[in-house]
Amino acid sequence: MRDAATIQPDTSEREYNPNRLLDALIDHLKLKNDAALARALEVAPPVLSKIRHRRLPVGAALLIRMHEVSELTISDLRYLMGDRRKKFRISDSQGKPDRAK
Repeated sequence: MRDAATIQPDTSEREYNPNRLLDALIDHLKLKNDAALARALEVAPPVLSKIRHRRLPVGAALLIRMHEVSELTISDLRYLMGDRRKKFRISDSQGKPDRAK
């Protein structure tokens, strides 16, 4: 099994690209295709299709599941998809209950 350093993108591949993450996971886990990855992650295959076509972001729960299955760190997984943020912030609209007027 290769370590995360051998599957990280080079400097020319630093933009957000969830396909790179999915392809790296397939390679790392020695799977054949997205259907096998979906089974390993215990998600429906259309979820991965929507991520590949950028109609669905890679959510926190899926990122954690990818970590559990692959044993790659969350940082390595984020790096593979091109996410270079140092910190995550919850916007003011998230996490606060709606107030009745």
